Amino acid sequence: MPSPPVSPETPKPIADVQNITERLEMDPASRENLERILRSPSYILAEDDSGFLKRSELRPTRLQLELLKPEMIQQEQKIISTIVVFGGTRILEKPLAERHLAQAEEALRAVPDDSRARRAVEIARRVLAKAHYYEEARELGRLASSTCQIDGQCEFVVVTGGGPGVMEAANRGAYEIGCKSMGLNITLPLEQVPNPYITPELCFQFHYFAIRKMHFLMRAKALVAFPGGFGTLDELFETLTLVQTGKLTLLPIILFGREYWDRVINFDFLVEEGTIAPHDRALVRYAETAGEAWQIIMDYNRRAPTPPGVMHTPGS
Repeated sequence: MPSPPVSPETPKPIADVQNITERLEMDPASRENLERILRSPSYILAEDDSGFLKRSELRPTRLQLELLKPEMIQQEQKIISTIVVFGGTRILEKPLAERHLAQAEEALRAVPDDSRARRAVEIARRVLAKAHYYEEARELGRLASSTCQIDGQCEFVVVTGGGPGVMEAANRGAYEIGCKSMGLNITLPLEQVPNPYITPELCFQFHYFAIRKMHFLMRAKALVAFPGGFGTLDELFETLTLVQTGKLTLLPIILFGREYWDRVINFDFLVEEGTIAPHDRALVRYAETAGEAWQIIMDYNRRAPTPPGVMHTPGS
C-alpha cells in the first residue's frame, strides 16, 4: 500500500536526517563540503544576515527599516507630539565650563607666548559665558514634560539629538521629574554615546541623517534652537525650508538667545537682498528664558491646534 502524500505542514521525517548521516558515513569526503555549506553566507536566513542587509542594493530596505522602527516604538509608547530642542554639544553646565577654563588658563601659564593657548582661553571664556543656556534648556525640558504627560498619553515630549550639551540639558529636565524624553542619536566617525538622561525605550540610533530629520519633525509642535554649530544650523534651516515651502505644518520656530542668533544669521539682510520674502522673516521667534519659550509654544498651540508634523503633499 503506497504511503500517504506528505503535506507542506508535515515535519521533516527523522529518516531524512538519518539518510544524510548514512551518506556521510559512506562518503566521508562529503562531510567537509557539508560543513562548508552550513557555514556559507548564502545559507543564512536573509533576516539574520547582517552582511547581506548592509549591501548597497539593500539601501532602500535599510531606509524603510530606519523609518519604521522608531515610528512603531513611538506609537507603542503613546508619543503623540514632541518639542524639538537643538543646540550645541559644547555648551556646558557651569561647573564643568569653569573647570575647562581653569585648565586652559593653567596651560597658558606654562606657555604664555603660545597663540593657540591664548585662543583656547578665550574660547573657554566664551563657553562659560553661555553656560546659562544649559540651565535654560534643562528648565524647558522640565516645563514641557511636567504638564503634558498625563494618563500615559504623551504630548509635547522633548526630543533631542541625544548628545551632550544643550541636548543633555533638555533630556535631563524631563528625566529629573520622571517624564519621558527622546534622543535621536546618529552614528559618527568619532566614538560617541547618548547622554544618560534619555528614556531608554526612546533612544534611537540612526545611520541616515535624512531619516533622522524626518523623525525630528513628524510629531513636532515646536522647535527651539539654542546656540550651536553646523548641526544646529543644518536642522534649523531644514525646518525653515520645509515650513517656507509648505511641506510641513506651520509651527513655532524659536531661536533662544537673540544676541547670538543676530550675529550668526542676518534675516533682515536676506529680506533686503530679496532672497527671502518679508513674511518669511516672521517664521522665527526669539526667547531669552525657558518660560518665554514655553509661553510662545502654549499660546501658538492654543490658537492653532493643528496635528503635529503634517506634510501637505499626498502620500507623505
